[in-house]
Amino acid sequence: MMSKITGQKMNNKKLSYLKVISLNCILLVSLFVGCIEQEQKSGDMKETTPEVQLDQPSILPDWVDGEYHDHYGTMQTLNDFNDKFPDLVDVFSIGKSVLGKDIWCIRITNEKNNRDKYSCLIDGCIHGNEWEAGEACLYLADFLLINFDNNETVENILNTSEIYIVPLFNPDARQSDERWNHNGIDLNRNFDVHFGRLRSNNFPLGKLFGIIKIPVIRHPLRNTVSTNCGRYAFSEPETRASRDLMKSLDRYSFYVNCHTAVHVFAAQGDITYKPEFTVTNHEREITNIAIDWVNDNTEYPGIHGEDFKHTGIGCASDWVYSEFGIASFIFELLNLDYEPWYGHGRHYSLVHWMKTTLPVFMYLLVNIENLHDWKTPDIQPPLPEDVPPPSLK
Repeated sequence: MMSKITGQKMNNKKLSYLKVISLNCILLVSLFVGCIEQEQKSGDMKETTPEVQLDQPSILPDWVDGEYHDHYGTMQTLNDFNDKFPDLVDVFSIGKSVLGKDIWCIRITNEKNNRDKYSCLIDGCIHGNEWEAGEACLYLADFLLINFDNNETVENILNTSEIYIVPLFNPDARQSDERWNHNGIDLNRNFDVHFGRLRSNNFPLGKLFGIIKIPVIRHPLRNTVSTNCGRYAFSEPETRASRDLMKSLDRYSFYVNCHTAVHVFAAQGDITYKPEFTVTNHEREITNIAIDWVNDNTEYPGIHGEDFKHTGIGCASDWVYSEFGIASFIFELLNLDYEPWYGHGRHYSLVHWMKTTLPVFMYLLVNIENLHDWKTPDIQPPLPEDVPPPSLK
């Protein structure tokens, strides 16, 4: 009896141990499976949590309609940029106007990055009464600077590029709200390419007797206007300053000459009377792609270079292409409500017009290397919300 009872007890103990072990195994398996499920749920939560998108710029310059920048306001704004962003900004004078005003330039780049960089030049207000052309330059500078720390695209632009911006090419005329410089010369006819052609409605007179200004001659019978382009190419201190700046640039990629207000974006045109000046087929194809992008993505009609034929007028964009062989654009912003030739028109909706320029500038900047190498400019720029804005109609 004793041996049977003892054997039974031992068997019962074995069963108890087995039950305990089994329960422990079940518990361990449950815990393990639970951990896996929890990890999967956690992983699922991570996947559905929205991430901060560094490449979605959301900061726009805090500008107010009606607050335009004259020569002194521009100078103060550039100095403020220099004080606030010392590692990104260099402000310097490229020369003096007829009346001795500094022609200020801002270079924007990440100065802590010492790699070889591409360069470009954007200028405005070569005609002093075309205010929005200068404002667009300042707005672009402001946009790039305030987004550098938040936006991967802007950071990459400033790490790989040196952006030179001259907001007021013609500071004397900006102060007097006139088209011509203080000598009565149209600076966008004073460059050394196809200079002074009467057929192009230019006359190389300069100041008569060194005193009398004759900006234009009107021809009532022909209903045309001829403009004074200066006595000789680069006769004016403003155009000489621009020329010298451009000749100092390394890896020069593109040029944008900003105006008001024909409301178009145009590529370097062909010169009808000088066949050897004709842009090559490949270069024309590249600039046409850029023109088409602006036409499709902004409210500005694009004009292909082959459709922008003229007889040669000594303008900046012609000279830049002929001198440096780079993509050269004319950006006429604002709209036809403003006519600088026959009246000063009206300046309005400043913030709207500034927003319309950002897609154009950002597209060119993200494609600066492609444009330098005359390759397809197919990189798409990310843009802030409400850029471009709905058209004003």
